[in-house]
Amino acid sequence: MSVIARNGGSNLSGSRKRASFPRSLRLLRHADFERVYKQGRRHFATHMTVFYLARDEGEGLRVGFTVGRVLGGAVQRNRMKRRLREAVRLHRSPKMIAVDVVINPKKSLLTAEFADVEREVIRALEVIQKAAQKTSAEKK
Repeated sequence: MSVIARNGGSNLSGSRKRASFPRSLRLLRHADFERVYKQGRRHFATHMTVFYLARDEGEGLRVGFTVGRVLGGAVQRNRMKRRLREAVRLHRSPKMIAVDVVINPKKSLLTAEFADVEREVIRALEVIQKAAQKTSAEKK
């Protein structure tokens, strides 16, 4: 068996570190999703709707993704989540105020260019950051 066949066609010796999206940066509990939907605000974009809610405790951005069965089969839904997750991973700021975010893609996300998805995520994160700073300033 050749080296190429054993490691999936790659001749890298594992020197690349896999980019991750750790659990601490994700919304995982149903109750957290429900809280963001019911108490949070919305930002509408061409390929997605973004719900967000500032948290009192903790720090940083936590993101969750919801993709309903209406948007396609498992393959299409997972592709949407992967594209959104990567766009958020590339453009989230570690200095962001404590905010929970839920992103609901639209069917058009499947055919959209990744650059367009990135632009929408960047814009949504800017809007969320601005709103969160305004909210935290009002509380003080």
